[in-house]
Amino acid sequence: MAKSILELDAPSEEKQIFQVRDGNMHKTTDWIAREEPLEIKLEYGPGENRARMTLAITMRTPGNDYDLVRGFLFTEGIILRNDQIRAIQYDLDLSPAQQQLNSVIVSLSPDLRFETEKLNRHFYTSSSCGVCGKTSIEMVRMQSSFFPPRDAFSVKTAIIHALPGLLMSTQSTFQQTGGIHAAALVSPEGQLLHVEEDIGRHNAVDKLIGWVMTKDMLPLRDHILFVSGRAGFELVQKAVMAGVTMFVAIGAASSLAIELAQENQITLVGFLQKEKFNVYNGSDRIVK
Repeated sequence: MAKSILELDAPSEEKQIFQVRDGNMHKTTDWIAREEPLEIKLEYGPGENRARMTLAITMRTPGNDYDLVRGFLFTEGIILRNDQIRAIQYDLDLSPAQQQLNSVIVSLSPDLRFETEKLNRHFYTSSSCGVCGKTSIEMVRMQSSFFPPRDAFSVKTAIIHALPGLLMSTQSTFQQTGGIHAAALVSPEGQLLHVEEDIGRHNAVDKLIGWVMTKDMLPLRDHILFVSGRAGFELVQKAVMAGVTMFVAIGAASSLAIELAQENQITLVGFLQKEKFNVYNGSDRIVK
């Protein structure tokens, strides 16, 4: 039986499993975070001379796919503004057997110019790594058009300590499955503005940035980008592209992430716990 649109777009599904309790095997059900491929196709070119290419396949949790694609194209440097996308839609020309809402076509503005050779990598991104298919570090060490950030921005330590509890109260899919990442946009005063969830930490950030673009909120110089996992290079790179001034992570930061934060004057916080956190760069923006 074909699944409904709501089922295809659902972030989790219930499955039968076996669970061991007190040494005994029990048959039960559990909610599982969904992981599905998303093929991103570009339609580009002037006038009637339009061309189409497959840009990437990313593993993601279904839901808010258009924001994911929008954010992905922006953080990859393919678009600079939301109005450079003419339309995003699912590829409904596929056969019913193929059509699982796992393929989207992005129609770019006819005025948008880019070198297709640089995009012709057809890279595959997994749910654990957003840059696995890229050929070199230089291709992702992109310079944001929002550099340098504003120095006047500051956040109190109490606001940073409150972030995990603030996020947990809104992570509906995580509470249901325990197997999903989140990215949140928070004001300097600690107001939670928006949350996105995905099995891929990089996808959660792209979904968030895609949503931000629809609200015309870029650059994110006056906001905190908070993520539920570690602070890896690929996430900080996306933050750089969006003009983020403060990046906070539950987990640790990698060496490349710290270097990128230093190069772009980003305050980078990690290992956020109840009583302490690490500041890897930009400590002057954190106040008592």
